[in-house]
Amino acid sequence: MTPEEFNALSEFEAVALLRPLVNIPAWAKTVSDGRPYSSVEDVLQAAGSACENWRPEDIAQALSAHPRIGERANGNGKEAQLSRGEQATLDISQQSVIDALYDGNQRYEQRFGRVFLIRARGRSSEEILDNLQRRLKNSPDAEDHETAQQLKEITLLRLKEIFQP
Repeated sequence: MTPEEFNALSEFEAVALLRPLVNIPAWAKTVSDGRPYSSVEDVLQAAGSACENWRPEDIAQALSAHPRIGERANGNGKEAQLSRGEQATLDISQQSVIDALYDGNQRYEQRFGRVFLIRARGRSSEEILDNLQRRLKNSPDAEDHETAQQLKEITLLRLKEIFQP
């Protein structure tokens, strides 16, 4: 899709296109309302700025749609398809990696009360495990910030894919 094609969508169509990228309706509406955009970079910049307005309840809502890292997303919706594609590059065939992810996810959820979220694309399973162990030592405030940053990275990568030729 080109920025011109995105600009030509109705508000309903634009929001419907953006909603599966992150389950934060206000973000999709803000990005849609920012049209017209003159370039992909303009769309990404506006979308990134809109991510800065996320509140804790927005992030909690978005996380409710994300599977645990290392687990297959359920459902046939666009967001589940995106999650499966992002995690497909991980090498989690070794039982030791599966066990470490399971254990880390459990400890993370007990500590922070939510799923561990990390941008999987471009990372190895070892990098993800290292990040998981490091982030278990974060303060709640530091982890809130890091989770928001990871959600932003995932969202912007997904948005960029819409505009790939």
